Amino acid sequence: MARDAGGDAGPGGGGPVDRLTAVLRPVRAGNGFEEALEQVLQVVRLGLVPAGGRLPAERELAQRLRISRVTLREVLKVLQDQGLVEARRGRYGGTFVLPRPDAGDGSDLRRRIAGADLEDVLRFREVLETGAAGLCAAHGLTGPGADRLREALERTREAPLDDYRRADTLLHLTLAELSGSPSLTAQYAAVRATVNDLLDCIPLLVRNLEHSQRQHTALVEAVLDGDAEGARETMREHCAGTAALLRGFLA
Repeated sequence: MARDAGGDAGPGGGGPVDRLTAVLRPVRAGNGFEEALEQVLQVVRLGLVPAGGRLPAERELAQRLRISRVTLREVLKVLQDQGLVEARRGRYGGTFVLPRPDAGDGSDLRRRIAGADLEDVLRFREVLETGAAGLCAAHGLTGPGADRLREALERTREAPLDDYRRADTLLHLTLAELSGSPSLTAQYAAVRATVNDLLDCIPLLVRNLEHSQRQHTALVEAVLDGDAEGARETMREHCAGTAALLRGFLA
């Protein structure tokens, strides 16, 4: 019996595809790459396809996730770069799950994850971020405030890869500061420190950073246009993309 998509059929005749159905589902348009990566990571991390097993063919995966094969290949490339899967050519080729490495050198990552309630951090972050974005847009930013926000956005565009997360943090912190609520700013600074600890545990993904930059631009435009609902929705989607990546790698 083939070992594709999760290996041999399970007890009671439940085949491998049945196991994957619980995880693989069509992604939303806003964060297609991030949510697809989250789901495929879950397949691997949950052992739904065992070590040595083959993931579903690209065409099938792309159809189930409702993404293009180009996006899917970028997702699979991330997993290859992280040593989770390997691509094999030939008649019996495909994308195969690799044995998980020993966790002997992962003590720092485990400590960081154990010290944070991931879901609580992500939800609290979203509440603060969407609130700050909405307040800034509703109150209106002009003069020095608008200039500060534009400059913070420009720094993220110019930042080299190894300095991107710092520039990204400064942009979000600037938005919190411009909301006019010192309490919100203090709470955001605290939760962002925890978010950054978690982000340090996952790789920087160029595709995700490019997407984030487009969302940053849309967010700043909505704030400066006084579009409070648009600013909140853009920020909510932006936070959801980051949350998908963190859940995929760390949950």
